Amino acid sequence: MESFTKLGITSEIAKSAQNKGFTNPTKIQEKTIPLILEGKDVLAGSKTGSGKTFAFGAGMLQKIEKQNYPFGLVLVPTRELAEQVGKEIKSFSNIKKVNVTMVYGGVSMNPQVESLKNTDIIVATPGRLLDHHRSKTVNLSQVQMLVLDEADRMLDMGFIADIEQILRQTPKTRQTLLYTATLRPELLRISAKYMNNPVEVQVEQHVSKEKLKQVYYDVRNHQKMSFLVHLLKNEDSELSMVFCNTRHQVDLVANVLKGQGVKALALHGGLTQNKRNQVMKMFDDASKSKILVCTDVSARGIHIDNVSHVYNFDIPRDPKEYTHRIGRTARAEKEGLVINIITQNDHQNFGRVEQENRNYDIIKKPIPEFKQLDIDIRANIKNVRKKGFGKKFSKNKQGSQGSSSSPKRKFFKPRNKMKK
Repeated sequence: MESFTKLGITSEIAKSAQNKGFTNPTKIQEKTIPLILEGKDVLAGSKTGSGKTFAFGAGMLQKIEKQNYPFGLVLVPTRELAEQVGKEIKSFSNIKKVNVTMVYGGVSMNPQVESLKNTDIIVATPGRLLDHHRSKTVNLSQVQMLVLDEADRMLDMGFIADIEQILRQTPKTRQTLLYTATLRPELLRISAKYMNNPVEVQVEQHVSKEKLKQVYYDVRNHQKMSFLVHLLKNEDSELSMVFCNTRHQVDLVANVLKGQGVKALALHGGLTQNKRNQVMKMFDDASKSKILVCTDVSARGIHIDNVSHVYNFDIPRDPKEYTHRIGRTARAEKEGLVINIITQNDHQNFGRVEQENRNYDIIKKPIPEFKQLDIDIRANIKNVRKKGFGKKFSKNKQGSQGSSSSPKRKFFKPRNKMKK
C-alpha cells in the first residue's frame, strides 16, 4: 500500500488497489498518477490490461468535487468496456460514495436517464452519450476531467466525429487524459486541438518471447475444423479465445464445437446486449465455459484476465487486429500461447501479418496426429440459421471448410521456421 501512497493517492484509495490485487503500481500507474494529480493533461501509450483504469480512476476519485452536474467523463469504444470500466471505478469508489453511471446502446435509455440525474462520473460509448445530449438528458458543460480510453480503437470504429462533438460540449479548461495502444496521426491532431500542453507518456509494451509464444500450423482446408477441436481438447489451458473474421463464422465454429462436446460460447455484434452480458458472465465463470469464439469487433475493449491461449481460426485481414488479438494473453507476467491455424486460403493474410510485424517470432510447428472428424458443415450452417444467428450465411473465404472455389490470387509463402 505504501508504494501507492508514494504516488500521491490517499491511503483509502491505495487500500482499494491492494484489494484488487495490485501489490505494486504498474508502469502506467507509476508514470501517470502523479501527473493526473498535478492536473496535467496526459497522452499515454498503453495497451489493455496495463492497469490504466485504476490510474485514471484513482486520480478522478481523489480530485472529484460534488456538483450539480457530472464531474468526470470516460469515453470507451464498446458497451462491454463501458460496463467493465464503470464497475471497476465503482469497486474502489465506495469510500467517497461516488455515483457512477454507465451509458451505452443496445438497452433502454430510461434507466440511464434516471441515473444521470444524480451522477458524478459517466462511463459512456460516444453514440449513446450523444443520444442523451440530443435528448437533453445530460449536461456536459461542467465536466472537469475527461478520459478517452482506448482512443485508437474508437478511431478504428469510426467514432472520431462523435468524439470531437462531445469534446466541444465540455469546458476548454477541463483536464483531458488520452490512453491509446497506438498513437495515430489523427489522435495527434485531436491532442493538439483539444488538449492543453499534454505530457506524453510511453510504456514499454514489448512482451518477452519467454512469456508469449506464437506458433502456426499449416493444414489442409478440410482439416481445419477437426484440428481446432483436437487442439482445444488437448491443450492444457485456462481461458481460451478463438478469433474468426465474421459473425457467421463465429456461430458456425461455436456450433461445431458444441456438437463435439467442447463447451464454447459465441460473441459477436449480432447478439442483443442482454445476451452479450450473459455470455461474458458465463465466460468469467470458467466452470461454465473456458472457450470464447468471437470477432475482433465484439472483443474490442473487453478486459479478460487469465486468457492463456489465443487461437486464430481465421487470420485477420488487417495486421493491426493481429496485434490486438495476441495482446489478450501473456498479461501480468503470465505466460501465453498464440496458435494460428492456416490453410492455403489464409496465406495472403498471414503473409501480410508477418511482413508488417517482423519483430514477431511465429514458429511453424509440425502437425501432430489427430482424428479427422466427420463434420457436416452444411448441416451445421442450417442449424445456425434455425437458431436465428443470421438470416443468411455467406461463405467465409478465410478458412471455409472444404471449399475449392475460392478465387485465384497471389499467396505469400509463410516463413518456415521449424523448431524441434
